[in-house]
Amino acid sequence: MRSSYLKEDVILLLKDITGLVKPQPTEEREKLIQAGKHYSEMLPIEYVPTETYMKVYHEALENYSKPVARAVGILSDKIIKNRGRNVVLVSLARAGIPIGILVKRYIKYKYELDVPHYSISIIRGRGIDDNAMKYLLERYEPGQLLFIDGWIGKGAILYELKKDIAAYEGVSADIAVVADPANVTELCGTHEDILIPSSCLNSTVSGLVSRTFLRSDIIGKDDFHGAVYYGELKDSDLSYAFIHAIEKEFSLNSEIDECEKVPEGKGIDEVIAIGEQFGIDDINLIKPGIGEATRVLLRRVPWKILIDERYQNDPQLGHLIRLAEEKNVPVTYYPLMHYKCCGIIKKIADA
Repeated sequence: MRSSYLKEDVILLLKDITGLVKPQPTEEREKLIQAGKHYSEMLPIEYVPTETYMKVYHEALENYSKPVARAVGILSDKIIKNRGRNVVLVSLARAGIPIGILVKRYIKYKYELDVPHYSISIIRGRGIDDNAMKYLLERYEPGQLLFIDGWIGKGAILYELKKDIAAYEGVSADIAVVADPANVTELCGTHEDILIPSSCLNSTVSGLVSRTFLRSDIIGKDDFHGAVYYGELKDSDLSYAFIHAIEKEFSLNSEIDECEKVPEGKGIDEVIAIGEQFGIDDINLIKPGIGEATRVLLRRVPWKILIDERYQNDPQLGHLIRLAEEKNVPVTYYPLMHYKCCGIIKKIADA
């Protein structure tokens, strides 16, 4: 599939469905999702950031390029140490794509290795793209494949991956991420809930590609999962501006921090406790971590945002505060252990 990325950075194993699916407004999608329609059967209208929000994004990129670059370096070192030099990066579309490109570029920068990088779709509740997996397994050994994503919120995609990958003998369900505040994988750059600036935007920081899509009238049994290419947004495309901002902070000295403090327990336990505290029986409505809370504000109907009281004036969360103000979403300061913030989706009673 086409994107605004170079082929040498990533090959997208996706079907181009541009012009075949009419995007739907956020409120309409939310009602349908909560009434039981699967999110992958619809596409949202892309959020067009305000000038004020873009200012916050650029500030976030300036302030957090260095910690993200450091985490990418640590993650890349762990990948080479654990998986060797014949690794094939398989990023999960779409949030994993820019991270996969950064890891590929860091490995080339430090180890002078040009590792292959593909991107495929995995959809919660629908599974991994079987046709994309077959494509990869016709070309590579199962043990070479390593899945990459941006961050782990509560671990839903990791659970999906573990369940699906059992069907592919020899393929590991390991997932490599920049940030794992949920404390479910060692293959991460950090267990801290850090801001990855690419989480602040949608397609304009992801090669102008939509989130992935799966509906039987458009995706045939031999097709890859689908996505739309937003060529009309090319003047707003920041995909490579993001890559270059992180890349220029790469250092050969991003040593693994053996003393990094990791909260006890798993993030999912904290999510369950939040559900009990706020009377939410469906934990799919609770989206913990900076990346997930940002997505709630960008493409769901938010009920409220929780911010850990220790981070009340943290500039790392400036974009969240700005988005919440724009959308009149209340912000509650609340004690969190694994995460700096958490987004809660509104339950739509008449769904």
